[in-house]
Amino acid sequence: MQRIIKNNQIVDETWHLLPKDVSIDALTNCDDYIVPLQLWRDHPSLLKARDGGLGIWLDSDEEAEEIGEDVEHFQVIALNFPAFTDGRNYSNARLLRDRYKFKGELRAIGDVLRDQLFYMARCGFDAFAIRADKDPEDALQSLKDFSVTYQGATDEPLPLFRRR
Repeated sequence: MQRIIKNNQIVDETWHLLPKDVSIDALTNCDDYIVPLQLWRDHPSLLKARDGGLGIWLDSDEEAEEIGEDVEHFQVIALNFPAFTDGRNYSNARLLRDRYKFKGELRAIGDVLRDQLFYMARCGFDAFAIRADKDPEDALQSLKDFSVTYQGATDEPLPLFRRR
């Protein structure tokens, strides 16, 4: 079982992250699923009617605006980082938290490394599925790398000079 960082703790993963090419027929009624955007586009009514938890994941080339009006239907929104160098989902995280007021779990998935976590948290992420070959205990410590931030962000909207 994979372990993830969630709310500054390491916990066992309980959600099933479904691949992009999954069929609606593969889902049971009561498990907790994080479905790809295309499955949500094709079957929103069926997915909302299920008994299990519902989450969605966006790839880095998919826009937060596509689910902005539907965020209340999801307990989890996962944003995929296909490569360490692909930062497009930082913007999606800010949009989901700041514009669309998503209050549920915002999870980083994919090529997620220790060096990114502090900045991801500033953008609104509160859960991280660290790459399988990396140590989640070590990655958890990165959330404490900096004690003071100068700029405003999702986690602290006021810049330092306004907090004095």
